[in-house]
Amino acid sequence: MFACTFFGHGDSPDSLFPILKEKILNLLIHHQVTVFYVRTHGNFDTMAYRATKELQVEYPVIRVYRVLAYMPNEEIADSILPEGIELVYPKYAISWRNKWMLDHADYVIAYTTHNYGGAAKYVKQANRKCKTVIIFSAFILKNNNFALSR
Repeated sequence: MFACTFFGHGDSPDSLFPILKEKILNLLIHHQVTVFYVRTHGNFDTMAYRATKELQVEYPVIRVYRVLAYMPNEEIADSILPEGIELVYPKYAISWRNKWMLDHADYVIAYTTHNYGGAAKYVKQANRKCKTVIIFSAFILKNNNFALSR
């Protein structure tokens, strides 16, 4: 059983959705990735959650977890709080949660349009940790292709 997590910009275009879903399905079928850790901020995270949940209907082996950085005020479906996050100062909770997700994943799917900021930071960390990274960029999306790094 392998796991995947996602890092991307909050303003990611909706046109990414079918390609994202295709890459998730490829990981499931060809690489036995059945666990998906999804964040809860912005459009990229929303698309990743929607794609994994849609695929889960056809492939019930899939497990989707929305990994929270803070204790929610109300129940959020499929959510988990990483063990130990309650000890993290709130200012650092998102970074701590993102690091936890990266540590627990074998694969990363990312959407970046520049080499700075949160998504780029975690792609660099994933590469340093020898994770398999599938990267979408504005140019790649335009050409309906993707890059894979290890």
